[in-house]
Amino acid sequence: MAVTVCAYVYTVLMGIVIVFQACLALGLPWGEASMGGKFPGKYPPRMRVVSVINMAILIGLSLIVLAKAELAMPGLQRFADTAVYGAAVFSLLSLILNLITPSRIERNIWAPVTAVQLVAVLIIVFSGYTR
Repeated sequence: MAVTVCAYVYTVLMGIVIVFQACLALGLPWGEASMGGKFPGKYPPRMRVVSVINMAILIGLSLIVLAKAELAMPGLQRFADTAVYGAAVFSLLSLILNLITPSRIERNIWAPVTAVQLVAVLIIVFSGYTR
């Protein structure tokens, strides 16, 4: 049960981040809340491409977590048993970067999101959940 709840929490939060990345890619002026605020306002074209790449990575991480929890992608479950560690490392690095960023908006919005994601994925990793 805890693994299922954690997988859903992780995925819903990741969905929010994916929507944010999509907004950046579409040109919404939210650059101050990403990449340390290096690109305030609208992202330049090359950073919009980076946002699309980020979206693909984040979708992949979500699928791994859902597969590990046996909630989606049954064909990925074996791969997810190992790849979920990568999702945990990604979450840890994201939290660290969101805590040390010069962007106050990023620290205030994304650090708590990534902290909750890290806790959720760590519960999944250390639950001993196996098929």
